[in-house]
Amino acid sequence: MAEKITSREENYSQWYIDIVLQAKLADYSPVKGCMVIRPRGYALWEKIQQNIDVMFKDTGHTNAYFPLLIPESFIHKEAEHVEGFSPELAIVTHAGGEKLEEPLVIRPTSETIIWSMYKKWIQSYRDLPILINQWANVLRWEKRTRLFLRTTEFLWQEGHTAHESREEAEEETLTMLNVYKKFAEEFMAIPVLTGVKSESEKFAGAVDTYAIEAMMQDRKAIQAGTSHFLGQNFARAFDVTFQTKEGSLDYVWATSWGVSTRLIGALIMVHSDDKGLVVPPKLAPTEVVIIPIFKNRNKGEVLEYAHKVHADLSAGFSVVIDDDDQNSPGWKFSEWEMLGVPVRVEIGPRDMESGQVMLVRRDTGEKREVKAEGASEAVKELLVDIQLNLFRNALTFRKEHTRNIHDYPAFKEFFEKDGGFADTLWCGSAECEIKAKDDTKATIRVLPFDQDHHEGTCTICGGKSAHRAIFGKAY
Repeated sequence: MAEKITSREENYSQWYIDIVLQAKLADYSPVKGCMVIRPRGYALWEKIQQNIDVMFKDTGHTNAYFPLLIPESFIHKEAEHVEGFSPELAIVTHAGGEKLEEPLVIRPTSETIIWSMYKKWIQSYRDLPILINQWANVLRWEKRTRLFLRTTEFLWQEGHTAHESREEAEEETLTMLNVYKKFAEEFMAIPVLTGVKSESEKFAGAVDTYAIEAMMQDRKAIQAGTSHFLGQNFARAFDVTFQTKEGSLDYVWATSWGVSTRLIGALIMVHSDDKGLVVPPKLAPTEVVIIPIFKNRNKGEVLEYAHKVHADLSAGFSVVIDDDDQNSPGWKFSEWEMLGVPVRVEIGPRDMESGQVMLVRRDTGEKREVKAEGASEAVKELLVDIQLNLFRNALTFRKEHTRNIHDYPAFKEFFEKDGGFADTLWCGSAECEIKAKDDTKATIRVLPFDQDHHEGTCTICGGKSAHRAIFGKAY
């Protein structure tokens, strides 16, 4: 219940953990750094999967599955890739009671094993493009973990595509970035910034990495999704060539892109409050909870009325009825608020007598009496409004905590105090990027696509600027 949750103001980090645990989304595993995703958390992941998978298929992608175990030699074929992932690799050296001839890496990502297969499948331009996605688990040996946000094992999807030309691959990279943006904003109700990552922040082995970045309620950023233009790096590493229309040989052009269960952590930290979890209606496994309010003398009549309302609403929504008589209505209100169900329907003797129900929205707590006969339409309108309101609130919050800053003392002061996103100018040097991180712990989240106003002086060194950059502290 709500009293188990630490307030955001008191301890934001503990507030987040309390919600994950008390809303029964996940729990700690006996294996350090891993988590058990509980049924409520997995139901939320299934809603994310179902909706974004439709978007993938609408853009021409199909699902496949590749092995969990990757020959260690594959990882070493792409130099930047192995350097980027080396500290996080988990390696199997023994199996079946014997030492393996070649160690096997538990996949941290699947570029290498997928490109070993693409070498077998691609001979001609007629075999292109290949547009494959897989839903899988991956393992990265993280030293500092937090439920959903960063765990040793996590669930994700990873798209891997192969193309005939650079232009086609770059178009694919941006297409998938926009799919992620659309999903984040229209389904998760989370406004995101898009742009390209700096050289130090890009994916190991990529030519360019694009990202969606979201602001949490503690004003830190989360990289909520990435799309990578891999150029011909992996094709060269695995010697994947194809015969062009002109009859010559060329290396294949590649992309990869992914989102993970980290999205659940972002959803919690953008929308939830001190009462518990808040879930956008489009992703809510349960959209409506009905709570009958009765005494022993009228229990039968109220329950009969409530079950009729339940039957009516179930035709259009995911609805549960909490008719357990072991707990008080007040306890149930708090419990379902903590679980984040968007709409609560209260039904008592007076509601039954007047043919009404009371609708309570999770995001604002506002109550509204409606006729039972029109409850379905009222709930539909309410769910739409809650979805829009959550997005509006998150967008307003981000705007309120984004500053245009072009003076380094002000830049440092901004991150010493409340922080947020600093929209500023950067010369492009790694030295300035490192200095900003050392001084403030802020990193470049994205270089926005809109670079119309990048001319001026670098906020950090005072030299000529080359980019408009969004800095922020991040998870």
